[in-house]
Amino acid sequence: MPEKHPEAPKHPKKELTYIEKVWHTVAIVALLVVAILIARVAFNVLLMILAGSLIAVYFHGLGDIIERRTKWNRKWCMTISVGGSFLLLGALFWFMGTTIQGQIAILSESLPQTISNLKLKLGESPLGAKVLEYFNDDNGDKVFSTARSFFSTSFGVLGNIYIILFLGIFFTTHPSLYKDGIIKLFPVQNKPMARQVIDRTSQALKGWLKGTMLSMVLIFIMISIGLYIIGIPVALVLALLTGLLKLIPNFGSLAAMIPGVLLALTKDVNTAIITALLYMVSQTIVSNIVTPLIQKKMINIPPALTIISQVIMGVLSGVLGIILAVPLLSICIILVDELYIKKINPEEANDNKVGKRTVDSD
Repeated sequence: MPEKHPEAPKHPKKELTYIEKVWHTVAIVALLVVAILIARVAFNVLLMILAGSLIAVYFHGLGDIIERRTKWNRKWCMTISVGGSFLLLGALFWFMGTTIQGQIAILSESLPQTISNLKLKLGESPLGAKVLEYFNDDNGDKVFSTARSFFSTSFGVLGNIYIILFLGIFFTTHPSLYKDGIIKLFPVQNKPMARQVIDRTSQALKGWLKGTMLSMVLIFIMISIGLYIIGIPVALVLALLTGLLKLIPNFGSLAAMIPGVLLALTKDVNTAIITALLYMVSQTIVSNIVTPLIQKKMINIPPALTIISQVIMGVLSGVLGIILAVPLLSICIILVDELYIKKINPEEANDNKVGKRTVDSD
């Protein structure tokens, strides 16, 4: 018979004193505060990394198009993609720089006078007087201070652009280095899932970037032609501003319409109404053309989630956060789908794979 060893005596767990519990609680709260502060600072860096990744996605997407059309070597296609993009951007600034500079000077001179005239017209009506009274007291200061904090960033704008541009170039030159490096961080059994998440994210970002750039070009063309026909001054600058603000869904369109309508008011009310209709019709046409294209490559995001994410990102990281709110929300939804939804609903995941193969075959 094997000899049975007596069980070791169980020592009763020592209870913490009240002072020890207090210090434990203080330590936990302090660690949480430090973690939140570190995450707050690092979050802007992560956004710049995402922006640099979008630049790399653009260069590789354009390189893919060139490679499919020409069947040339991949390195030559990427060289043409990067070099051609910078040459095209430089040519646009060269040919349009003088015109844009002159129109910006005209806009900076006429817009303050236009705002003053608008205040005088608003003061003639009881409702307009109440609006002016609201913005002239402390409420106006609160609104403008909130707007300044909403559209502020932790780093300087030029510094952000410099860092993002170089990150995009580095990600473009050696994409597999960073992709494989991320996959190596996962255990062997989770590497296929990590690769799947990266591939889905890349496709979603390509779809968002393609749709956004197409929207910017179309809205620039339509607004510039429409404002020129109406006879609004500085039409080129207003159209360029509208195209750039198209990067910000929902809020960008409204912000771009304000200076155009204000300048149209210098002529008459009918011109201002026609200008407002031009902006609304152009936005509607572009949305109906481009939105289906975006939804083919991206997951369908509810509009309420888009607005909520923009507000949260605007408060956290300013303009850069608002611009990147939609792609960041797409990444979060993909992560939830891959890491949680597919694990609790494997039948739905299999149905999605079958549906995806059917769509691809079509």
